Amino acid sequence: MRLAGMSRSQIADALGLGSGGEPLGRWLQGVPAPAWTRRPRAKDDLRKIAEAMRAEGRSYREIREVVGVSKGTLSLWLRDIGLAEDQRRALTVRGPEATSARHAENRAVAARRRADVRAQARGQIEALSESELFVAGVVAYWAEGAKNKPWRHEQSVKFMNSDPTMIRLFLSWLQLVGVSRDRLIFRIHIHETAEVSAAVRFWSEVVEAPESQFSRPTIKTHKPLTVRKNVGLDYHGCLLVYVRNSATLNLQIEGWFEGLAAATQGLAAR
Repeated sequence: MRLAGMSRSQIADALGLGSGGEPLGRWLQGVPAPAWTRRPRAKDDLRKIAEAMRAEGRSYREIREVVGVSKGTLSLWLRDIGLAEDQRRALTVRGPEATSARHAENRAVAARRRADVRAQARGQIEALSESELFVAGVVAYWAEGAKNKPWRHEQSVKFMNSDPTMIRLFLSWLQLVGVSRDRLIFRIHIHETAEVSAAVRFWSEVVEAPESQFSRPTIKTHKPLTVRKNVGLDYHGCLLVYVRNSATLNLQIEGWFEGLAAATQGLAAR
């Protein structure tokens, strides 16, 4: 009766078993139900698409982008579908190239987005007033400069950074507060693996000062276990800007920053 295409309930009615119960289940064990009794599943159409794409030699990644199921589900659906040797070779060649191209495109899109954000932000800054430069210089020094400590008073003004634009900003600020160029001494701090003479030429052009105004570079020894990112032709070390006879100026900077901090608190309280 089962093989003739009858459902379980039809067989139970024909045999007078009511709902069928356990005996009917044992009798029908191993005998497949007729196709017409099987409930349609929501993913049957997706499975057919996946199977057709796999038969064409598509990769799991390509198929998942179309059908949108998990990799585990896809493996279950396609485990019995083999690929011809030429299809396997095509996937082997296409896989790395496609991945590399996709990554390159993603990097390009991200780079364009970052450039757009920077350009928009740059456009918001027009001419810089002296008061704005003054605040920028004080904050920059408080972040990167040498400051007085409870155990070390009379600290001279020393500012070190690896960014040429930050160094130029600080030099402009020093000029604003009345520090003449002849009071400045420059020192390069750089790893021993870099080309020191090239770094001296680079920073000399940045600060527009002769190499004679530079003291002997501080050479940092390389630790073999450290993986450094600051390498290559773009690495020029850090530049220290030292101001002679500047202990009083350092105290003034401290007071200026305290004043800025207090004014900021006043704004927040409004």
